[in-house]
Amino acid sequence: MKVCIVSSCGGHLTEVRRLKPAYEKYAHFYVLNDKAILPADMQGKTYFIAHSERDWKFFLNLWEAFQILRRERPQVILSTGAGPAVPFAIVGRLFFGAKVVFIETITSVHSASLTGRIMHRLAHRFFYQWKSLSNVFPRGEYGGPLI
Repeated sequence: MKVCIVSSCGGHLTEVRRLKPAYEKYAHFYVLNDKAILPADMQGKTYFIAHSERDWKFFLNLWEAFQILRRERPQVILSTGAGPAVPFAIVGRLFFGAKVVFIETITSVHSASLTGRIMHRLAHRFFYQWKSLSNVFPRGEYGGPLI
C-alpha cells in the first residue's frame, strides 16, 4: 500500500505528522503547498505544489494532483487540510480510485472549516478532533485531538 500525505505547511503539517506511526510502515510521500525546511524523513519524497487561496490556482492544483497521483498511484490519500486536500481528493477518487481519509483541523472547535465542509462529502473516512463537532459532521467520527 502507498499513502499520499497532503498538507499545508505549519499547523496542518504538524497535525498530520502526529499520525506518522500509522503510515510510516507503508510506502508514502508528501505533498505540500509551500516550500519548507524538511525533516530528514521527508527529504526526497516530498512534492511541492502551487499555493492556492480559493483562486484560479485551484485548477492548477487539480492538474498538479493529476500529474503526481498518476506517477505515484497511492491507494490512500491522508490529509488534515487545508486547501490542497480538496484537489487531491477529487482527482484521487475520480481518476485513481484512492481512498480518502481526512481529519478536520484541531482549530475547528465549534464550527467546520471550509475545507472540512467540502471534505466531509469527499472523504471515505472523516474524523474530527472535538466532540462538539458531532452535530456538524454527522457522517464523521470523533478521533480525539492529535496535538
